Amino acid sequence: MIALVDYGAGNLRSVELALERLGVPSRRAPSPAGLEGASGIILPGVGAAAPAMRALEDAGLAAALRETRLPFLGICLGMQLLVEVSEEGGEETACLGVLPGRTRAFPEGVRVPHTGWNALERVRDDALLEGVPAGTHVFFNHSFRVECPEAAVVATATHGRPFPAAIRAGTRAGVQFHPEKSGPAGQRILAGFAAACGEPAADAGSAAARDARSSGGGPAPAAGREPC
Repeated sequence: MIALVDYGAGNLRSVELALERLGVPSRRAPSPAGLEGASGIILPGVGAAAPAMRALEDAGLAAALRETRLPFLGICLGMQLLVEVSEEGGEETACLGVLPGRTRAFPEGVRVPHTGWNALERVRDDALLEGVPAGTHVFFNHSFRVECPEAAVVATATHGRPFPAAIRAGTRAGVQFHPEKSGPAGQRILAGFAAACGEPAADAGSAAARDARSSGGGPAPAAGREPC
């Protein structure tokens, strides 16, 4: 059972549906009790770091997430919350600090938000991207990017300059893009994470094919979603 951290993040239902398509069991976790007995954790996220951290702290989830040793995947804002500090809004917000690094604005002159499909460039082999070819396009929607030690970077993308698109330290990993909106590649990434948690997808290939047909190979819908 994958626990989906429920703190009001806008893309929780999208992630929930993506796991349903894979046949992977999940449940919402609005409190630390929801993490008990889980095989892995996904921290979704859309929006800003400061209110997200307040919500996690108020629910008692921040401490539980810092302490867990379960496989743990942060998505978009969820990845940004895994590092130590966010500079979003011109102020420093203390984040979970389970991965080294900080979240910063894109350099001046780079268009934001970075919204749309972009290519992943593999930095090192990692189970997180197993079966996903180098150069695969995935869907991004964000205005800030993580800076972290090179040893933590699994893959990059380029928007103005290269930035970490996937990171890992031990059992904690993050992706800046939205796998739940990234067609077959995103389904493979979620299926791989689920398998690492001992929750193999019932039929990852069929789920990916269905997702490809439904997306038609075009851009994922972004209307009404706030970038992270």
